[in-house]
Amino acid sequence: MGLGRYLPYLLSAVLLLGGCERTDTHDSSAKENGDIKVAPYGSWQSPLSAASVFEQADDIAELQSVGDAIYFAESSGSAQGKVGIKRLDDLGKVTEVVPPDFNVRSTVHEYGGAAFLGIGQSLFATKLQDQLFYRFAPNQPPLPLTPNGTRHADCVAYPKGSRIICVREDHRQGGEPKASLVTINLNFAGEGDTFVTGHDFISSPTISPDNTQLAWITWEHPYMPWDNSVLWLGDLDRKGQLKNIRKVNTPKDSSVTQPLFGPDGNLYVVSDLSNWWNIYRVTPQQTLVPVLSKNAEFAVADWRLGNHNYAFENASTLIASYVEGNRAALLRMHLDSGLTESLAVDFAEITQVVKGEDGVYFVGAKATPEKGIYRVVGRGTELVYAPALPNLDPNYVSRAKNIAFATGKNQQAYGYFYGPVNPNYIAPHDTRPPLIVMLHGGPTARASLAYRSEIQFWTSRGFAVLDLNFRGSSGFGRAYRQSLYGKWGESDVEDAVNAAKYLVAKGWVDANKLAIRGISAGGLTVMSSLAFYDVFQAGVSYEGISDFEQLAKGTHKFESGYLDQLIGPYPEMKQRYRELSPLNHLDGLNEPLLIFQGLRNKIVPTAYIDYGDDSDEGRTPEHKAAGLETELAFYGQVFHFTPAGKLPALQLDNVAALKH
Repeated sequence: MGLGRYLPYLLSAVLLLGGCERTDTHDSSAKENGDIKVAPYGSWQSPLSAASVFEQADDIAELQSVGDAIYFAESSGSAQGKVGIKRLDDLGKVTEVVPPDFNVRSTVHEYGGAAFLGIGQSLFATKLQDQLFYRFAPNQPPLPLTPNGTRHADCVAYPKGSRIICVREDHRQGGEPKASLVTINLNFAGEGDTFVTGHDFISSPTISPDNTQLAWITWEHPYMPWDNSVLWLGDLDRKGQLKNIRKVNTPKDSSVTQPLFGPDGNLYVVSDLSNWWNIYRVTPQQTLVPVLSKNAEFAVADWRLGNHNYAFENASTLIASYVEGNRAALLRMHLDSGLTESLAVDFAEITQVVKGEDGVYFVGAKATPEKGIYRVVGRGTELVYAPALPNLDPNYVSRAKNIAFATGKNQQAYGYFYGPVNPNYIAPHDTRPPLIVMLHGGPTARASLAYRSEIQFWTSRGFAVLDLNFRGSSGFGRAYRQSLYGKWGESDVEDAVNAAKYLVAKGWVDANKLAIRGISAGGLTVMSSLAFYDVFQAGVSYEGISDFEQLAKGTHKFESGYLDQLIGPYPEMKQRYRELSPLNHLDGLNEPLLIFQGLRNKIVPTAYIDYGDDSDEGRTPEHKAAGLETELAFYGQVFHFTPAGKLPALQLDNVAALKH
């Protein structure tokens, strides 16, 4: 969630980079026991440094099938995370089509996605710097095709008149940007023609195989796309004009996403009519009939454009990825019989399922540092491309244990528990590890089982980590997603507290060494957990939200109605916004708190982190690594252990208030 950029009031945090003092804090009390050292939890020496956690590895964002090749967006580590486009041909050869210095990225709906389109030998892509949509043709310089002040994404090819159909966000008039569906000429710059307008948001245009029908999705304020959205159909006449626009009817409000025409011309879509995002077929009467019904999610919350969870392998079978409780999986469905078969059972996350000329491809990630582009082969898969990835000995990798615990009023919440893992250490007898409860942003996002160096940084040092899917997280059905509505700042906080209590009761963690950390929306939960409860002994907030009123006054269009759902309409419910804001409850903050930005707090033990004028809110890899090291030093002081390695010196204010 981008809420983290609207943070005028925060409590505190600080590390002076550049000439910062470093202190050797290796734990000299560790005892040799053969090849195994006995040392307190949290003090173990790890091969995973903070710098390696944030080193700029390559990563794959999106796939697209173009002729006999797969095109994909890849962020480049050597280019500081800038995004280029590569081409994977049917022989496995990879060539660069757009260099990463061009930096392909749309900011439609602020979060972008679906920023490029391949057609024949040409490629079309949005440049981050100016948001213009460029054509890349062989032996020609990039040609911008769109007007200044407009943003384009989620484009599809339309052969009639050599045009592209795109989602446009127009920022030229001031005020709230206008959404439309427009056509762009392949060869000439210009304004283009408007196909669809009159909606707050538009996404997901898709064209039938015979080029006679266009489908798309809209939604209106105050809803988000995962709340209430609408599927539309229109006919494309011989002149390329859109006619006979009609709405696909649903029996109740629901989220619809990822429309896709099958080889037979039928239109399919994913909807949460049954509570779960399942696959449906659109009838000639513009209604939905289920194709695949399962208590699982065949879609994700559309924070970004261009998500693809299913593709047609041929006219009679489709391949779909889904999340079911604690696992990601892939299946093949036979459309005639409705029978399904499981594929790819060893992945932690599966995204970008697309049909290529020689099969179905997807981006797969595992619980260990493995990620790449895979192709479905029979009932198995084969790796066809892997980017440059971080490397960690599997013996140091902690594997998640899925937990479910009681919370709220006869409700449950979920999480992934990672125990300490380091083959070189054991802890002293009858001790338990410190716990870090991690909170994802969003809050309509979800924790993933895919490998994360940031988690292994802690577990390899002797910490336990809980990656929490509090109420409101996606991946558990519509009812669970909406269980946070009207209760943000309450239910998520209650879940974090109850998760820590659950793990203490299980005997898995030390009740006196409980920490909570989060970024953006997760940072709000951190501060609220400390302000309203006395369960955690430490909290760390990265760009966290502390004042709901300021957030309500300053967010961008995509999220401008989000708080109406999560809390209630503003300013009608101004008093509730104030009651829920941790900024207004500083008297309840009695625990050590580390906040990465803001001002010194005079009441509780804090530290202040200053990244200087040349940083971007601490987002450079060097600053992120320094922040992680500082966080480790912070826990060392609060929980009274000495971390291994050299860490930045940390000045902790009000240290006398620490509980011993």
